[in-house]
Amino acid sequence: MGLQYPQAPPFENEMEIQSFLERPLLARFCSLNEDGSIHVTPIYYLYQNRELLFGTQLRAHKIQNIQRNKQVSVLIDTDTPVLRSVLVYGQAELDFEDVLEKRVKILERYYENPARARAFAERLAAAWETVIIRVKPTKVVSVDYSRPFSIERESDQE
Repeated sequence: MGLQYPQAPPFENEMEIQSFLERPLLARFCSLNEDGSIHVTPIYYLYQNRELLFGTQLRAHKIQNIQRNKQVSVLIDTDTPVLRSVLVYGQAELDFEDVLEKRVKILERYYENPARARAFAERLAAAWETVIIRVKPTKVVSVDYSRPFSIERESDQE
């Protein structure tokens, strides 16, 4: 599942990546604008069955972008030292099935009180037509600066 950049140490294994993605961190969802620039938006997510799920409104700019080009990137990282991140490249699909319950499940990861998560999801659904974005990873790159760097690893072997 995980690839690595030569200058940065990767996560130890796929289980470590999965454990990281199960944390309630903020994702940065990236899609391609019509003019070729990148649209980036912070968003809550759920990692489930090897997919990332996001709740949003059908009129959101990222939805327009996905309808033109399903290729997206998602960065999930820590906001405190030491930097750890997972970058997911993948195909986005729109899911209109059971949207409210899926969105509640996403939000419950971020709210201490499940009733407040549900109330917020219901408020969003009452205001706009909502949809779930499913991202199926095609490539995953991890970075974990708490691990030894490649130079350190090479010198450890001498």
